[in-house]
Amino acid sequence: MSIFRLKPDPVVGIDIGSTAVKLLELSQVGEKFQVESYAMEPLPENSIEDKDINEIEAVAAAISSVVKRAKPRSQYAAVAVAGRNVITKIITMNDGLSDNEIQEQIEADPASYIGQDIEDIEFDFQMIGPNDKEQDRVDYLLAACRIETRELRTNVIELGGLKEKVVDIEKYALENAFMMVAETDPDIDETDTIALVEIGATTTSVSVLGDQKIVYTNEQIFGSKQLIERVQSHYEFSYEEADKAIRNGGLVSDENPLPDYETEILDPFKEETVDQINLMIKHYNAHSSYGKLSQILIAGGCAPIPGLVEDINAKMGGHITIVNPFSSMSYAPRVSQKALMRDAPALMIACGLALRTFDKY
Repeated sequence: MSIFRLKPDPVVGIDIGSTAVKLLELSQVGEKFQVESYAMEPLPENSIEDKDINEIEAVAAAISSVVKRAKPRSQYAAVAVAGRNVITKIITMNDGLSDNEIQEQIEADPASYIGQDIEDIEFDFQMIGPNDKEQDRVDYLLAACRIETRELRTNVIELGGLKEKVVDIEKYALENAFMMVAETDPDIDETDTIALVEIGATTTSVSVLGDQKIVYTNEQIFGSKQLIERVQSHYEFSYEEADKAIRNGGLVSDENPLPDYETEILDPFKEETVDQINLMIKHYNAHSSYGKLSQILIAGGCAPIPGLVEDINAKMGGHITIVNPFSSMSYAPRVSQKALMRDAPALMIACGLALRTFDKY
């Protein structure tokens, strides 16, 4: 399993989320990236549970749909694993060891490095750099996941019409896109300490970039799926009907708004979201030595909810904006810039995966 090691073929990023599949294809024109194609497809309820694929056929059908609509030039995909079956940790090894020697050490004592037997586990590692305390030792990032987890991703990718080329870790794909944004956004200085808050379907995460590296991460159970469930319950909708109504801004149709949607459903959800983000930033301030944040970027499908960023700013103050990983990129003629700008905050993981095409990432 090549979790980190880059393959020479261009890849499309396929983000298999809890509520939707997203495809993104990037190229490089001169020194700039270009969006070649993208598409999103909602998933039926319970297709993904706790980051695990429950309904292979439903997920494969969604992948097939985004492939048909986007028509990417590459047939290879970068996909991410996440959840309870994925382990990441920092390990320390003697300096000068070859990759084979490191692998042999891990396989000889998997309990010490991975915490379990490796019979059903695949792992990979990447050098970070010299250990801060022992000059003759080197730190490595170790990633491991169950073989079944990776094989499920491979199967649905192939059933959807693509070939798996890279398997990444979801949080590192998100961080790849975050670091790209920090490098290319003219409003971000390399000395800034900035946070990315990603409001996912089931979890909300905070990643903080300081000294041009990720220095802090935190994740809590809270996400947009709660909004879908509340609309389902309140209006007696199916999961698909609730998801569609939310995507349409509380409209069942152009002339049929949901009664009391903003006051009874959306405003309370926004308030909870603001409180959750505020608590997570307070936790960072209390437990990190990197000091005050220069700005906070908001990502995820909930980021464009009208008034959310303004509410966060009113509660916390500071420089708070919706993230746009494509602000410094050009677009192929067939890409709808309007649609892409609407969906941009939800495409951070797909962007991080698509960036695996390029050596820098």
